[in-house]
Amino acid sequence: MVKEETHVKERIPAKRGNIKDDTYEKSKESLLMNHMLLTTEISEIAELLRELFVTMQKYLKEGYDEEEAFLMAKENISTDLGKEISDCLAYLCKIANFFEQDMENDFYSKMEEVKKRV
Repeated sequence: MVKEETHVKERIPAKRGNIKDDTYEKSKESLLMNHMLLTTEISEIAELLRELFVTMQKYLKEGYDEEEAFLMAKENISTDLGKEISDCLAYLCKIANFFEQDMENDFYSKMEEVKKRV
């Protein structure tokens, strides 16, 4: 489960409600739908990153130096990127809640694994 704070509900509300778990069929259908929606949001992030580099190239052609062009292009996508990341987090929370995962604990455990690799 998502770790609870005093001012936060146990299950983080996500877009279009939680994954249904009252029957196998509803669970399967809901999981597949959320999988599709999550991958759609991830592809929207990929599209914004592509847009970043396309816009950067446009600025370079206009005579801006590379760093300035990058920063301007980054600013152009920043708000939309934040929204898409939030959408992804909402779907990930729904999936974590369905599987009764503690996302905070899982995150820190994974980061400890990664530290040991480096």
